[in-house]
Amino acid sequence: MIVKTAAQEMFAPLKNQSFLRACMRQATEHTPVWLMRQAGRYLPEYRATRAKAGSFMGLATNVDYATEVTLQPLERYPLDAAILFSDILTVPDAMGLGLSFAIGEGPRFAHSVRDEAAVARLAVPDMDKLRYVFDAVASIRRALNGRVPLIGFSGSPWTLACYMVEGAGSDDYRQVKTMLYARPDLMHRILTINADAVAAYLNAQIDAGAQAVMIFDSWGGVLADGAFQAFSLAYTARVLGQLKRTHDGAVIPRIVFTKGGGLWLKEMGQLDCDVLGLDWTVNLAHARALLGGRVGGAGKALQGNIDPNVLFANPEQIGAEVGRVLQTFGAPHRAPVDDPDQTGPTHIFNLGHGISQHTPAENVAVLVEAVHSISRNLRRDTQ
Repeated sequence: MIVKTAAQEMFAPLKNQSFLRACMRQATEHTPVWLMRQAGRYLPEYRATRAKAGSFMGLATNVDYATEVTLQPLERYPLDAAILFSDILTVPDAMGLGLSFAIGEGPRFAHSVRDEAAVARLAVPDMDKLRYVFDAVASIRRALNGRVPLIGFSGSPWTLACYMVEGAGSDDYRQVKTMLYARPDLMHRILTINADAVAAYLNAQIDAGAQAVMIFDSWGGVLADGAFQAFSLAYTARVLGQLKRTHDGAVIPRIVFTKGGGLWLKEMGQLDCDVLGLDWTVNLAHARALLGGRVGGAGKALQGNIDPNVLFANPEQIGAEVGRVLQTFGAPHRAPVDDPDQTGPTHIFNLGHGISQHTPAENVAVLVEAVHSISRNLRRDTQ
């Protein structure tokens, strides 16, 4: 007799497994697609919900609102995964840095971390301060009712450090790079704390119901060669080394995305993750040859990587660019009938970065339909 856990009793069985199968390099009937920042300002219903919430943080910290906006894109489009609606900076906010969002501006911290005293005050936060995130994960899983899997996420240790030291977004990263070069000891201290906090945060999301987790190394690409390996890659690896591999009997895929990381594909291929996200500057065929692995062997699934600005073109051009990306990746992995879980090179379609707030919502429908229809045709052609 199999005894179900409380979580298994709470959540419905998964109906669409294409995303999770692709993460594990297993064959799928179509190339799964989801979009970074898919719940966002390009959707009028999102803007209406945010207006009700009164602020971004009011939206992100309210379980009902966070659940509502996470599901909004899935009501419009047949996407193959949902991603938790939250922000990459919730962890340093829980450290007491005071996160806020002004209308028309990016995130800002009330307290930046720029000297020894500020670094000495940092510590891995009590995860109870982030209970609203974990409650949202569980709420979203229930609301999805098994429609598609739910992705949890965090910013990478380096990306969090950029915002913590700069105090906000930056054009030149002068403050954080000054610390990196002038006081690498302080930078390593920040990154160690961040890595351990991110690992605890993602593990708590897994416990709450996240079925995959993603690390957004949004600013890894601003680093010099050598500095990237020491201050970004090493600490992403530290996070991955602490993450749960399974939960309630299910494998939890781990995704890493480094914007501007194409120079270091070989090094990122050594990370203990299942999927590597790629921005639009990377050639998918090259990445597949380097990282995709062989049929029946190990490798990385690849995620990406259409330029988000393609979504401002007309429908015919969007479809053509979708086809080009799928063709660049190459023939989809086809498992034999007698071994449907055989591994091989797989692709998860996504943007090369987050969707623009100015994107016409109807163009997203064109993209999703094109991914599904063209990728199904490619599979028929390779049978």
